[in-house]
Amino acid sequence: MAKICLIGAGSTVFAQSIIGDILSQPDLADSVVALHDIDGERLNTSAIVARRIGAALGLDTLKVEASLDRRQAMAGADFVILMMQVGGYRPATVTDFEIPKRYGLRQTIGDTLGIGGIFRGLRTIPVLLEICEDMRAVCPDALLMNYVNPMAMNCWAIAEAAPDIRSVGLCHSVQETSGDMARWLGEAPEALDYLCAGINHVAYFLKFEKRLPDGGREDLYPRLKALAEAGAVPAGEAVRFDMLRRTGHFVTESSIHFAEYNPWFIKTGRDDLLDRYEVPLDEYPRRCEALIAEWHALRAGLEADDSPIPVRRSNEYAAGIVHAVVTGRHNLIYGNVRNDGLIADLPDACVVEVPCHVDRNGVQPIRIGRIPAHLAGIMRLSINVQQLVVEAALTGRKDAIRHAAMLDPHTAAELSLDEIWRLVDDLIEAHGGLLPRYH
Repeated sequence: MAKICLIGAGSTVFAQSIIGDILSQPDLADSVVALHDIDGERLNTSAIVARRIGAALGLDTLKVEASLDRRQAMAGADFVILMMQVGGYRPATVTDFEIPKRYGLRQTIGDTLGIGGIFRGLRTIPVLLEICEDMRAVCPDALLMNYVNPMAMNCWAIAEAAPDIRSVGLCHSVQETSGDMARWLGEAPEALDYLCAGINHVAYFLKFEKRLPDGGREDLYPRLKALAEAGAVPAGEAVRFDMLRRTGHFVTESSIHFAEYNPWFIKTGRDDLLDRYEVPLDEYPRRCEALIAEWHALRAGLEADDSPIPVRRSNEYAAGIVHAVVTGRHNLIYGNVRNDGLIADLPDACVVEVPCHVDRNGVQPIRIGRIPAHLAGIMRLSINVQQLVVEAALTGRKDAIRHAAMLDPHTAAELSLDEIWRLVDDLIEAHGGLLPRYH
């Protein structure tokens, strides 16, 4: 029997996917599901969802625990899954978007890099390290699975400050993008062979092939590149297909995300670029509003109808990891782990996203070696910022925040040095108690 603890379980829609994935596997049907959130109302809704999932799967003895006390929820856990958003949509995310707008600095998502990603990391890392401290006290052997953005910054800080905690960062960009690529080419996803490597949201498919009936392989990249050259680009994917045309490789994260990780696509006074590349500014606030509405609709539905909740498996990695560790049956995932030579062209201390074997021994990353120099260079644009945010979070040095913002590709392309420093100070002031070390 495994105990799986979800921290930030009030993210009900996402928690529903993870819980359904875990409990729908017969080998994990006797698991204990422990839920924690700081919002009691949301926590209660997620507990109802978990029990309804159990009912749908016929798990009459399912044990669901819900607690506002984090250590109590984590006590004796075998797996701890993080899915919270420190500071919430309001006020934190709104602040991350509205104050930079005063300087003419616009964002799409703002959760991974850019000024929004910097400040999300500064808010989040201290909480993650508190959770690691809790784990040392009540579940020191548990495997920590982090879904919280900014993924690379968060995992870097954990690896640096809590190397004794077994951890891996998880995202869905690799599996979702490979599925998209298969669909665009009319291929079955299960027939694909691919190798992907890099950093979270800026990883590239180094190999993208199809297995043939005779055991051979067909390189699918020529067909994908032909779409780019012919202008037959799927809606909303102009950024990634132009990068494919210019770099020869396809990047994992969406065009909306990738557009703000560099200086090329979002520029003040260049609406022509926004139109050409279909870049929607302020996209994340719109998504947050939609998710909030979805949660309210879900809650209303639960109150109106007590029937079991249908369970549909997602493509998230968490359940597969739990299953592999518990049963010893091998699984392959893409995880975010400390580099330590896995990608030779990137700093050892940074966090990379690479294929990993999983079994009873846990998550074991696979060494990639060297990657094309221009791809490594694009990754370093992000790594420079990540390193300084982690330094700021671990030392409390305000100048490291300023240096991170100075080196951020999009921020540096839009603002002067004086503007960057003032923006950093304004954001620190606006976030108030969420950033106590810098006041």
